[in-house]
Amino acid sequence: KDGMANTHEIREPDHRTIYRFMRTLFSAAQLSPECAIITLVYLERLLTYAEIDIVPQTWKRIILGAILLASKVWDDQAVWNVDYCQILRDITVEDMNELERRFLELLQFNINVPSSVYAKYYFDLRSLADQNDITFPTEPLNEDRAQRLEAMSRLCEDKLIDSNRNGFKKWSSLDSIPLTRQSAAILS
Repeated sequence: KDGMANTHEIREPDHRTIYRFMRTLFSAAQLSPECAIITLVYLERLLTYAEIDIVPQTWKRIILGAILLASKVWDDQAVWNVDYCQILRDITVEDMNELERRFLELLQFNINVPSSVYAKYYFDLRSLADQNDITFPTEPLNEDRAQRLEAMSRLCEDKLIDSNRNGFKKWSSLDSIPLTRQSAAILS
């Protein structure tokens, strides 16, 4: 597996390398396709809010941070930080916790994704796929899925606000916030 340790990589990754890295994470963590769209939203917010560039030395960590948050916000059975450490063997739980904390700070804790924003990204991706003759799943965003997206996003945001009121510091990792977990993620 293409891990995280090679931070001194100078060469700019091609789209196949980025795709393989993301596919590995999505496949091993069994993430939903919707999670990919939320990941894209978070990546663009990061680039806007933090005014940073994705460079060869940091692209994997930035993508991992976006996927980590997106899976916790969107998926009912989110993958825990320790589970990502089993996928990417050269990263520690402490490093994952720090990555999550920094990513939240850089996003200014704005993890809410309204259905209108999700729909915009969804249809922009469909258009991009059509322009490049790439097949795209044909299941459209319906009202139920849009409402679920907004509800999940608000629930996570509310839990962050509640945890702040209950003595958790704003910079606490999401791992230290008591979230209800329905079942353990199974990774292959």
